Amino acid sequence: MNLKISALEYVQGVKNGDISAEDFVAQTMDRIKSIDNNLCAFLSINADAVIQAREIDKKIKSGKKVGDCFGMPVSIKDNICIKDSKTTCASKMLENYISPYDATVIKRLRQQDAIFVGKTNMDEFAMGFTTEFSAYGPSKNPWNQDYVPGGSSGGSAVSVGAFECVASLGSDTGGSVRNPASFCSAVGYKPTYGLISRYGLVSYANSIEQIGPICRTVKDAAFMLNMISGVDSNDNTTIDSRGTDYLQDIECDIEGKKIGIVKEMTGEGTDPAVLSATKDAISKLEGLGAICEEVSVGMTKYSVAAYYTITATEAGSNLARYDNLRYGYDFPLEGYEYNSYIAKARRNFGPEVTRRIIIGGFVPSAGHAGRYFLKALKVKSKLTKEVNELFKRFDFLVSPTVPVLPFKLGEKIDDPVSLLAIDINTVTANLTAKPAVSVPFSNHNGLPIGIQLMADSLQDKSLLQAAYALEQTVSLPEVPI
Repeated sequence: MNLKISALEYVQGVKNGDISAEDFVAQTMDRIKSIDNNLCAFLSINADAVIQAREIDKKIKSGKKVGDCFGMPVSIKDNICIKDSKTTCASKMLENYISPYDATVIKRLRQQDAIFVGKTNMDEFAMGFTTEFSAYGPSKNPWNQDYVPGGSSGGSAVSVGAFECVASLGSDTGGSVRNPASFCSAVGYKPTYGLISRYGLVSYANSIEQIGPICRTVKDAAFMLNMISGVDSNDNTTIDSRGTDYLQDIECDIEGKKIGIVKEMTGEGTDPAVLSATKDAISKLEGLGAICEEVSVGMTKYSVAAYYTITATEAGSNLARYDNLRYGYDFPLEGYEYNSYIAKARRNFGPEVTRRIIIGGFVPSAGHAGRYFLKALKVKSKLTKEVNELFKRFDFLVSPTVPVLPFKLGEKIDDPVSLLAIDINTVTANLTAKPAVSVPFSNHNGLPIGIQLMADSLQDKSLLQAAYALEQTVSLPEVPI
C-alpha cells in the first residue's frame, strides 16, 4: 500500500473502497516501528490505532455516517492535549502527566473520525528551533539524519516528511510550524490569530501562538483547516469562520495579484542557495501573472528582539505553574522550605526553557519594564502598522521561510544568538497576527528549501490559493528514507 499519498487522496481512496482504513493505519504503524528509532519523531504511540481504524471500516460497511477524515492517521505535537494520553511538552517536568481532557482541535478531529497515531517530539515547551531542546533527544531530518529537522514542531514535520502519518498538528509561536516544514519539505500553515482554538494547547505565549497543520500538500492544509477552525467558547480569541470552505476555489489563479518582496528578509545572512531559490520562486509567481515588487518593512530588524522579549515575559508567567506542587514529578518535600523546594524542583527544566524563564522574569520587572518589555510592545505595534499599510497595496508578501539551509545536529546548539536569527523571517506573522504558509520549493544538495507567503488577517483562503499556485510550479525529489 502506498503510504506516500496525500490526505485528500487517502480520503478519496477510502470513499471509493480502494483503501481500507485498517490496512492503511496498520502499515503506517509498522512504518513508525521500523524507522522511528532512528528519526525520533514520536514520543508516544497510540497502541489502539489499528483497532480504531477497524471500527471506521465497520461503520463504512454498515452504511453508518463517517466523518470527513475516514480514519486518516494524524500525528499530534506533544503540547496539544489528548484525553487519557501523555502530554509531556518534551519536558521531564511533565514526564508522567496524563491529560484529563481533549483540546478543541482534537475534539473536532475526533468528530471527523481522524485517528491519532501518536504524540510527536518537540523542543521543550515549544521553546526552540531545531528539536534539539527536547528532554528526550532530538528528532532527525528525514532528508539527512545528520541534520536538524527544525523546530519547535520538528517531530510533526518529520512524521509527515517520512510518511509516518498523513498529516500533523503543530503549534507556531514564532515559526514553529513553518520552520520545520521548510527544513523537511512539507507544507506548514500558520493561520490568522484566532482562526483555530488554542484551548488544550499548553501555553507558552498566549498572545502570539497558534495551532497549525503540517501536511504534504497545500490542499491538505486547506482540508485540515476546514476540520479544525472556527469559534470556540473555551477560547475567547477565536473567530467565527463558519461557512468558509478553504478548499473551495483553491485552484483559482493569481494573475494580477500584487506581491511584495520583503528586502529585509532576503538580505544579509541569507544563504546564497536560499536566495537563489527565492529569486526563482518570484520568477515563477511572475510567470503566473502576479506583479512582484520589492518592499521594505523597516521594523523587521527589531522583530526578533521584540518577539523574544514578549514571549519570554509570557512564558515566565505561564511556566510559573510548574512548581512541582500543581504540576511536576515525583520529588520529596522533606528537607526544604518553600522557595528552595521550588528552585530545586525547577532544575528539571532544560537549558532553553530556563534561559527564557530567567529573561521573562527580568525584562518586565520594576526598573526594567520601560527599557525592555514596553519597548518590545512598541516595536510590535509599529511593525503591525507597517505591515497593515503594505497590505493596503499588496495581496501577499514573499520571502524565504528560513534564511539558512538545514544545518548539522549540534552545530548551533551552544550558540543561542545564532539560533535566534533563524526566526527573522517568520516572527513577523506572529507579532502582527497575520496568516503565513511555508511551501516546499527547492532542494539544494539534498536539503529542502521552503518559500513563505504571508497575507492580511482573515485572508487565509486567498493565501492558500496563492500557495497552491506556487506549489504547482514545483517538482521536487522524493525523500530518500
